[in-house]
Amino acid sequence: MSSKSANGYTINNNNIQSSPPTSPRNRQNCRRRLRRRGSFAMLHRRNFLLLVSVLYFTGLISCIGPLFSLLQFSGLATGAVYRSHEIFQKLWTDIEADNSSSIQLSSVWIYKRKLKEQRPCSFGTTASTKDSPGANLYLIVDANGGLNQQRSSICNAVVIAALLNATLLIPRLEFHNVWRDSSEFGEIYDEDHFMSTLKDYIEVVKELPTELMERYNSNISNIQNLRVQAWAPPRYYLEEVYPVLFKQRVVRISPFANRLSMHLPSHLQFLRCFANYEALKFSLAISELAKKLVKRMTERSSNSGGKYISVHLRFEEDMVAFSCCIYDGGQVEKSEMDVVREKGWGKKFKQKYRVIAPGLNRKNGKCPMTPVEVGMMLRGMGFAKDTPIYLASGKIYQADRYLAPLRKMFPLLQTKETLATKDELAPFEGYSSRLAAVDYLVCLFSEVFVTTQGGNFPHFLIGHRRYLFNGHAKTIKPDKIKLVTLLQNTSTSWIDFKDQMGAMLAESDRKGIMVPRVKKFTRKGSIYSNPLPECRCLWESKRSTNRSNSYLMVDH
Repeated sequence: MSSKSANGYTINNNNIQSSPPTSPRNRQNCRRRLRRRGSFAMLHRRNFLLLVSVLYFTGLISCIGPLFSLLQFSGLATGAVYRSHEIFQKLWTDIEADNSSSIQLSSVWIYKRKLKEQRPCSFGTTASTKDSPGANLYLIVDANGGLNQQRSSICNAVVIAALLNATLLIPRLEFHNVWRDSSEFGEIYDEDHFMSTLKDYIEVVKELPTELMERYNSNISNIQNLRVQAWAPPRYYLEEVYPVLFKQRVVRISPFANRLSMHLPSHLQFLRCFANYEALKFSLAISELAKKLVKRMTERSSNSGGKYISVHLRFEEDMVAFSCCIYDGGQVEKSEMDVVREKGWGKKFKQKYRVIAPGLNRKNGKCPMTPVEVGMMLRGMGFAKDTPIYLASGKIYQADRYLAPLRKMFPLLQTKETLATKDELAPFEGYSSRLAAVDYLVCLFSEVFVTTQGGNFPHFLIGHRRYLFNGHAKTIKPDKIKLVTLLQNTSTSWIDFKDQMGAMLAESDRKGIMVPRVKKFTRKGSIYSNPLPECRCLWESKRSTNRSNSYLMVDH
């Protein structure tokens, strides 16, 4: 404890230290010097902290690249590098000679799905809006994405129109610079069937009333557009959207993909099922071409009892580019993919801090499977050389090169281009969604469906097949993480590879009969990929009235 006396002495406990008294001028100069020193010290401290921060972040950024390279390097033996063509060449002699464990298509699927549903079925619980006070309210949606993402949007629009007691304008299909399909609703789906099938639940119109259009200068784009949160619950539409709709009489929601929760009350979920499996019927042009292709595929599969496999392959140019995966095309492939990414997504893949790690993508099973990988997998599972296969795909990247090994393994491989004549395909050229719809229908009636990449197409198709065949899915979903590991090991023998593929098929079958029990309702647990038991009431009503499938009338 210290104190200062009046004569300038400082008393510090047991000792006394003398200090000369300071004059007022000296005190002021001292204070100035101290302030200057403090300012300089603070400035140096700030500069030091700034320098340390800059060095830290510079070091962090410089380490990211080597870190990812290290991670990829450490995983070279576990699937980070594409070597499938190399392994195919090594094993081809054994593959060609092997017909020892051929699978018969008629017995490839031995399981039956057991469904337990305790809730009673109820029909017609969603009231019609035709004679209700809200019938002069109108809902407009812009369905965005590819064919099946748009399909999801359309089903959700039907539910929301019923929920809001509004009339639905035929959904508008948004043009995307990747899919590049300018088709309108009526060019993909049967408009009249859609409207008439839903008439007991909601009213659907092709045009808005004239007086309403005049209010907006005959331009739908002038109508107020609401930005709705993703996966919004019904309550959100009643509390946030309906007041605007009631005031304006018409609202537009764009974009509309994934704008309604997967979890809905049973009567609304029924309407979603009804829209998907009853109201949405492909246009006559699409259905007629698909019917021809199914018939031709069946005829060319006579040695297999008219049964065939369908494979959904996502090795198109845009998918390869978007995945940022590296195959074996070297600098030419890299340059081509850079151009595709720039064209489709602008500067998205060139953002300053975006990290692209092809090796990690491949290790994690996120790279599109190549045709040779699909072929080796199926031959390894036991499908014989003469198994008929329908390949559903867009334009394959470097098709001549990449399809050659698959054709060697399965000479009966067909596509819509090989089954249809040029004249038959001509009206569909340049319309990716219409071509995808044709693929969808041919895959729908195959004995086995093989999905290779995920996405909306297989999710909807798997669900549709489960719905048609009472849960009897007949789908192969490969374990891609395991597969890329096997297809990088150059010492793998054909016998070992076959054993692994047999186990993979058994696991795929086991999972195929499971009904996911998920707490959070996402696409994986949605009624689009798992329609039973939630769509069971609709399925039973179809059986009770002996109504045939409205998607495609074929003898299969």
